[in-house]
Amino acid sequence: MDLAKNNRLNALFDFYQPLLTDKQNEYLELYYADDYSLGEIAEEFEVSRQAVYDNLKRSTQLLEDYEAKLHLFGDYLNRQAAAAALANYIKENYPTDGQLATLSAHLVTLEEE
Repeated sequence: MDLAKNNRLNALFDFYQPLLTDKQNEYLELYYADDYSLGEIAEEFEVSRQAVYDNLKRSTQLLEDYEAKLHLFGDYLNRQAAAAALANYIKENYPTDGQLATLSAHLVTLEEE
């Protein structure tokens, strides 16, 4: 799997993790975050590699389905881009306005809370 897809799935997992079952959470975390192989996960849960593969495939599709319906990750990326554009505009046009820079920075930290 390529790095961009792995990063996307990790981000989707961060947003939608509470909506998944315990087993889905465990499999996804072991595979994508902890870099376990299918065989290692299968051994850990005493199931077949195919069962792990099927669970991961269903779970990642579920994450994509949640994003298609709810757009939490996409909206987050859009807000981050808008905040960066605002910060750049402030830096270029109002470099001495400390309060404006502080308010802009606060928008970014609100997003991360």
